Amino acid sequence: MSLLSRVIRRMERIAPLSLADTTWDNVGLLIEAPFPRQAANRIFLTIDLTTQVLEEAIKDEKVGVIIAYHPPIFRGMKRLNMSDVKQAIALKCAASGISVYSPHSALDSCEDGVNDWMSRALGEGSVKPITPLKEIPQDQPEAGVGRLFTLDQPASLSTLVERIKKHLNIEHVRVATSAKHCKQNDQYPQNIKTIAICAGSGSSVLFPAKADLYFTGEMSHHEVLACVEDNTSVVLCEHTNTERGYLSNVLKPRLEKLFSDEDIQVEIVVSQVDADPLKVM
Repeated sequence: MSLLSRVIRRMERIAPLSLADTTWDNVGLLIEAPFPRQAANRIFLTIDLTTQVLEEAIKDEKVGVIIAYHPPIFRGMKRLNMSDVKQAIALKCAASGISVYSPHSALDSCEDGVNDWMSRALGEGSVKPITPLKEIPQDQPEAGVGRLFTLDQPASLSTLVERIKKHLNIEHVRVATSAKHCKQNDQYPQNIKTIAICAGSGSSVLFPAKADLYFTGEMSHHEVLACVEDNTSVVLCEHTNTERGYLSNVLKPRLEKLFSDEDIQVEIVVSQVDADPLKVM
């Protein structure tokens, strides 16, 4: 069995593609190399497959499959030219013998997926999907879109911000504080009990959930204003900061465990140059 076939079979166990929202998303095997690297036994994990990330993967002769969380091919292509960045990435992958698989929204909605990993930042409590799926796989009973987390012990906004920064390993977040979570007229701020969670860009997923706090990567200015007016505070961590830590902390060890029964050694590596494009200066 090829390395690519092994990857597809194990990713389907972790994040079944039936969990993805294919009304807008593009998931699964996106690029199949016609002439795979024969000696490849290494799987390369990244959030974004940029030109720089691809160069990193190509230089490693053992890389045969890239798992790119965000699909590098998102919309239809009518031609393949090197002058277009996305098309050039696809051509270089195929020419280099490297296949590309993208789990994206399937990895968000599955059990022990990206949103569940985000919820571990918050403390002890219970978690459930914001929007349950219409058809739930038997081995994924807690799968669903977004997560609504309820703390066993309510905590202040400042406490939760520090927990989030520590969990995501980032120094800064953007916070919009609602009136009930800041000190006003000598009234102490209320603690937070419920947190709605969505990796990446979360407004469409979060808005159906009434919660004390929205925890996501990004929202528009007017969406944030609407949340604060509705007495919901917001913590924004930048889009991929809510996703990247999952690769090293969860996906890599899970794949290593699933590949541990192989006759040949399969290695999992995480990109060292993949990073959120936005920085605080």
